[in-house]
Amino acid sequence: MLAAGGTGGHVFPAEVLAEELRRRGYALTCVTDRRGTAWYSSRRRRALENLSVHAVVSGGLAGRSLFGTVAGGARLTWGIGESWILLKSLHPEVVVGFGSYASVPVIIASLLAGYPTMVHEQNAVLGRANRLLAPWVSRVAVSFAPPLYNAGTTVLHTGTPVRPEMQAIRNVPYVPPNDANVVRVLVIGGSQGAHIFSDVIPAALSRLPVALRTRLRVSQQVRVEDRAAVVAAYDGLGIDVEVESFFDDVQTRLVETHLVIARAGASTVAELTVAGRPAILVPYPHAINDHQTANARAMAETGGAWLVPQVAFTPEALATKLQTLFALPAILAEAAMCARRIALPDAAQRLADMVESLTGPDEGSRKPSQSFRAGWMGIRQRESQEYDPHSTT
Repeated sequence: MLAAGGTGGHVFPAEVLAEELRRRGYALTCVTDRRGTAWYSSRRRRALENLSVHAVVSGGLAGRSLFGTVAGGARLTWGIGESWILLKSLHPEVVVGFGSYASVPVIIASLLAGYPTMVHEQNAVLGRANRLLAPWVSRVAVSFAPPLYNAGTTVLHTGTPVRPEMQAIRNVPYVPPNDANVVRVLVIGGSQGAHIFSDVIPAALSRLPVALRTRLRVSQQVRVEDRAAVVAAYDGLGIDVEVESFFDDVQTRLVETHLVIARAGASTVAELTVAGRPAILVPYPHAINDHQTANARAMAETGGAWLVPQVAFTPEALATKLQTLFALPAILAEAAMCARRIALPDAAQRLADMVESLTGPDEGSRKPSQSFRAGWMGIRQRESQEYDPHSTT
């Protein structure tokens, strides 16, 4: 049983794991929130069209008022009850949470019912849901190096599973631009675009020398409401540009691109490293726990990207940075190599191995709920031994 909220950052890794587990012969169920059911039924999410999907009530406890906190607690309690009924009906071998509040009632019910549980964290810092659940579950899988986390338990570095089409371009080498060829730039802003990219990037490119502008081939993802304004901003600049609200062939564009400008969501960073493409990352400043900055920093510190805070993301600064990078293609090539070096392209297999390790009789008889119940009474029973996903024990 997989529990994931209705946003791409949580759903994409869950879908890839589901594909791998299905390949290994497991039957799968996904539990999500009301928003997630719409995501799974959309035409874009057809990869697992036969996946059994169930919705439960969920809600955070961090309300802005006493009423909000009480209402959130009531939703959580109701969701735990719904999850309990679902568990007793389906009897899963393992329950895997992928963060977001949609996973909380499912994992808590699983702990109380005695099912083996684990969570996967996509970002470089634990989100609120996984931070709550991490001390109690059987396993914690993370996407970045474990020293970045404070999970209260031993963690395993699996990476973030990426879509098969991204894995397919893993071995396509990066070819840096030269003085004679075109320079391809891909701008992606997450699942819904980024308004600041619509304002800053055309203005920055307009400041580049004409000789460089005529060599540019730009693919920019924008919000639907921004498209007309962005197209008008590029008019007359002499830039070959394609502006769309969604690209369904990002993998093809990544193969050809010389530089990516993007937010720093977990799936975006994972796909950039698997593809081995250099990027300018502009973290969304209002992300919970500022996790996008942590993601971008993890990639930038290895040399695979350049982190630019949104407050510093101005047309003047971006134009200067682009001129420098395009004039020194060896820097882009080095960044591409660094990005590729930190990738974990077998993340789905690592994560599936971890899930399978919880299906044995030893794990099933350990009754995590006993530790969970005791924990609420102030008794923390935690394991200290290091976990090896390939162990036969």
